[in-house]
This record gives sequence, structure tokens and C-alpha cells, in this order.
Amino acid sequence: MSKPSVAEVRAGGQPAGIKERTNEEHWAGRLYMRDISPYLTTFFVRLRVPPNPITYLMMAFGVLSGVVVAFGGLWSAVLAAVFIQVYLLLDCSDGEVARYTGRTSVAGIYLDRIGHYVSEIALLIGLGIRAQGEWEAGGWVILGMAAAIGVALIKAETDNVVVARAKAGLPEKVSDEAMRPRSSGLGLARRLASALKVHRLIQAVELSLIIVAAAVVDAFLGDLAATRFLVAACAFVAVVMSFAHFVSVLASRRLE
Repeated sequence: MSKPSVAEVRAGGQPAGIKERTNEEHWAGRLYMRDISPYLTTFFVRLRVPPNPITYLMMAFGVLSGVVVAFGGLWSAVLAAVFIQVYLLLDCSDGEVARYTGRTSVAGIYLDRIGHYVSEIALLIGLGIRAQGEWEAGGWVILGMAAAIGVALIKAETDNVVVARAKAGLPEKVSDEAMRPRSSGLGLARRLASALKVHRLIQAVELSLIIVAAAVVDAFLGDLAATRFLVAACAFVAVVMSFAHFVSVLASRRLE
């Protein structure tokens, strides 16, 4: 237990099917991060670090990405993207430590969810401050905050399906059929949105990379046009999706 191999930790921390978890596993986790994370997880296991402090560290890197990106310039965008990659790595590792050591807990799940909330909120608020171009209140800061609120609402709407079902004595698991809207029109809109993957614009990993691309364009043009366009797009997508997701939940059988 004190000095397990990476292969042992991988076997214990990454059970079969972990990469195929619907709505749970990020594409970056499937593509590369789950291949890297067992090395860090093995380091934590050998040091006997519990999973929850790792989750707190994940949260810290997520919030730091928002703080750093607010300073503006290409360097801050790149550093924020690096911090988000560390955030994702730690997000993989805390669960692997918990599973390998048998220390999974309700508190750990709760902390993980809160970590995602605060990290994505911080990144969007930081992006709004960045677009403002100076450390003062303004319209771009408000747009960044609007995007952050939209993201928080989307996550709350998702999590509260589980809460509502638990309070009603229903099982947590919802079938794919129950998630489909009763209306064929809403169902088509849901499938179209899923195919276009517009939700990825407001997710931390994707957004951090797009911020870097916008920073490169801004550096070339000598202004903040690309970053400001990105903030406006994030606010639009977040607000529209928070409303659409709310309607989708009520129009489906997820609450039955």
C-alpha cells in the first residue's frame, strides 16, 4: 500500500468503463488526461494524501486561472490555460486516490461539484475583467458575470434534478429515454444543440484554449476585439442555455 506501482494504482483508481461515463468524463480525460493522471495519483498515494485536499488544490488552480486571466496580455492567457490543465489533472487524480484507497465519500462528491462551480465562474468573471481592459466596473465585467451566473444556473438545474428525485424517493439514475423532451420540436432542438456542442464554449478546458486564441488575435490587431467578442458570445450562450436547459428538464420525464 505504501509504494504501489503506477499499474496497480491505474487498475484500482480507473475501473472499467470510467472513460465511457456519459456526461461525467470530459473528452480531454478520455483523450489524454486519464493516461497521465495515474502517475500523479501514485505520487499522492505513496505520500498518503487523502482525496479531499487534492480536490481543494484542484479548486485553487481553477480559481487562480480566473485571477490570472484577468490581468490581460498573452502571457496571462497561456498561464490560465496551463492552470486549467492542472485543474483537470487534479480532478482526475482526486477520484482515483479515493477509489484506490477506498476513501470515496459523499463529502468528496460535494467538494468536487463545488470545485467545478467556482472554477468555471472564476474563469468567466476573469474573462470579463480582461475584456474591460482595466480594473474597474463596466459593461464587459457585467457580461462576464452574466455568463458566470448562466453557467452556475445550468449546473444547479442539473444537480437539482438529483436533489428533487432524492426528496421524492426516486432513484438517482435517469434513463436516456426519460431525458428526452416529450415534444418532438424540443427534442430536435436538443439534438441539434448537442451536435453543435455549443455548450463547450463555456466549459473551462475549452474556454481556456479559446481565450489563448483570442489573446493571439488581440496581440496581432492591437486591441481587445477578439476577447470582447468572446465574452459576448459566452454571455449569450450561457443565458440562452440556462433557459433552454430549464425548459428541457421540465419538458422531459427526468422529474417523474
